[in-house]
Amino acid sequence: MALAANIERADLVVIGSGPGGYVAAIRASQLGKRVVLVERSDLGGVCLNWGCIPTKAILRSADVLGTITEGARFGIGVRGVEVDFPQVIKRSREIAGKLSAGVSLLMKKNKITTVKGRGRLVDNRTVEVTHQDGSTSNISGDNVLVATGARPRELPGMEIDGETVIGSRGALALDRIPESIAIIGAGAIGVEFAHIYQAFGARVTLIELLPAVLPTADPDVSKELTRAFKRRKMTILTGARVEGLERVDAGAVLTVSRGDKEQVVEVEKVLLATGVRPNIEGLGLEEVGVALDHGWIKVDEFYRTNVEGVYAIGDVIGDPCLAHAASAEAVRAVEKIAGLDVTPLEYTSVPACVYCSPQVASVGYTEPDAIEAGYSVKVGRFPLRASGKALALGEPVGFVKVVLDEKYGEILGCHIVGPEATELISELTLARTAEMTYREVLATVHPHPTLSEAIHEATGAAVGEALHL
Repeated sequence: MALAANIERADLVVIGSGPGGYVAAIRASQLGKRVVLVERSDLGGVCLNWGCIPTKAILRSADVLGTITEGARFGIGVRGVEVDFPQVIKRSREIAGKLSAGVSLLMKKNKITTVKGRGRLVDNRTVEVTHQDGSTSNISGDNVLVATGARPRELPGMEIDGETVIGSRGALALDRIPESIAIIGAGAIGVEFAHIYQAFGARVTLIELLPAVLPTADPDVSKELTRAFKRRKMTILTGARVEGLERVDAGAVLTVSRGDKEQVVEVEKVLLATGVRPNIEGLGLEEVGVALDHGWIKVDEFYRTNVEGVYAIGDVIGDPCLAHAASAEAVRAVEKIAGLDVTPLEYTSVPACVYCSPQVASVGYTEPDAIEAGYSVKVGRFPLRASGKALALGEPVGFVKVVLDEKYGEILGCHIVGPEATELISELTLARTAEMTYREVLATVHPHPTLSEAIHEATGAAVGEALHL
């Protein structure tokens, strides 16, 4: 990223070039705004360079290995399979590099000025940039948008050292798979890495403080994924607290309590996947007077902070901490700045995806949340063991679950465990966005044989119209 010199004024200054920041810059440029994008590291942010994209590349390698090693089930015997893990990592880095270069091209295409350095608010209209050589320059803008993201949260006594205790970034740079690993935190990041490490042969212990794997997911989803992981010989410790960690020559010794019992877990590596904390340090927020909420930047429904002209989007404002949510927030924030009529983002219609095996995807309310919100619900389930396509793929584990409002037939939520769940969820995400009912889903002809038929069947099951149950 070339250093832009003598930049004095812009309509919008964006700090951070992740999927929120660079999308904000592009949309602003489309609306005729002069934009300066400030990034201290690589274009694309953590998601593209050290998160979403490289992990999915490694997950693909894990899936390919699984298909090969299980080839005998499909009548195809394979011998002498070897894993070149450095090549797995190299491929993931190459893909991230290509996409980062792609973001750079998008900036040039949209005539967006990029400045490499660390941005800091001097006031609500001025950003000071500290460049890599230590020099500084000021950029003034009618509006400033903060999109600096978040980083892994560390636990006292379990600080990331890059050797024994690693975070998600360190996990993407290992030169070999450890023989054993404890993953602390069974949210999306934790279960994805659990799948990766187990697929490549590590002995995995997954530790979660709350009572379930994927604790915010629908309870049926958590139970199904737990069963699938246990079948793969992972050790799952839920309702478990790590009381202590001792670094030893062979790795680490964890003391874990579950109720009134304690056990010792000895592993080569420990991966912290206990959530994230916002990147707010050094941004000048306190000096300018930007309000925070437990460390997260506080914003309204249009991503305005309490300081005029200062906006914030993405992980730095807190949940849901999803790349696609950040992009959606970016578009709305910029359109509001441009004076367009903007509809606030409906967060219950933002899908969540987990790329382990089996995959998990959801949108809308869980069944308990819908009931707590006051809905009278109807629930339909369709097991993938009854899906011809899932059986043909050799992946019949999982289900589709649809939650409907009994009164009006509104689609309140959909929860999928199984192959291509992360692709399938878009159908009912669109249905929720368009405020469709179950009737439109049932009236839609789904091709046969496909996995998408399970959505049709689960929807029908909720109203007693399933045809293959």
